[in-house]
Amino acid sequence: ASAYLAAQLGKSESYIMVAIQPCSSMLFASNTTPLAYLELKSIDLPEAIIPALSAGLCKLIAASLEVDQDRIYVGFSNIERPMWGWSGGTF
Repeated sequence: ASAYLAAQLGKSESYIMVAIQPCSSMLFASNTTPLAYLELKSIDLPEAIIPALSAGLCKLIAASLEVDQDRIYVGFSNIERPMWGWSGGTF
């Protein structure tokens, strides 16, 4: 996932963080069929690439975690540089 995101975002993989947290207590459309909720937060996230990112991430998650694509939600956030801290400072 991190290599895919680095390539799509044009960023070094050293700045990509991926967390996967299995959760058995999520409910979507009134059932417990496997689902996924993803959040992608990035500095300078170009709005034009979001549709392709959504398609690629859904395909990746569906193949990797065996979750139907229609049970995957992706939330995208473009973060302002001063609002993202790292290594004791901000970007």
